[in-house]
Amino acid sequence: MAIEAVNPVRSKTPKESVVPKVQISNGVKTIEPKEKPFEDTVVKVYRCSKVVKGGRRFSFAALVVVGDRAGTVGIGYGKANEVPLAVEKGVKDAKKSLHKIALLGRTIPHRIDGKCRATKIVLVPASAGTGVIAGSSARAVLEYAGVQDVLTKVYGSTSAKNVVKATLDGLLKLRSKELVESMRGVMIND
Repeated sequence: MAIEAVNPVRSKTPKESVVPKVQISNGVKTIEPKEKPFEDTVVKVYRCSKVVKGGRRFSFAALVVVGDRAGTVGIGYGKANEVPLAVEKGVKDAKKSLHKIALLGRTIPHRIDGKCRATKIVLVPASAGTGVIAGSSARAVLEYAGVQDVLTKVYGSTSAKNVVKATLDGLLKLRSKELVESMRGVMIND
């Protein structure tokens, strides 16, 4: 049985699957703005084999990132005997664990460290036009979260699972200026 190289699989859901809501009150139609649809991408596909009487039996696992590129992101992991099923399960898992991220325009509000097991990632805000300077695993999470300008550096293990989790950990630690002001009860000057 030959195994082919696996390319990233995109979701088959249409890009504009969200229909705008129309409300009629006092004869006036008001249209609520569309929510951004969720997009997904496969960060990595893992292949596992077990030896049985007839030969090798393969199973697959997919690490998936889902986001709307506007501040909402989630990661998921799915396992199955075929790649498309593993990706589908991963997308379902990611949609169950969506998180809202505090952004400052195109970048993040402040420098932050994220950690997961042996992996540490440093996220640094960057000026407009810099782009996402990151490896493929961290880039997927940052782009689908809506971050467009950021610098990153990974220390320790560069395992895709750990880098993705560490990046999400760092993004969840971000605080906006307004949130910090309300928590401390003071006004912060720039």
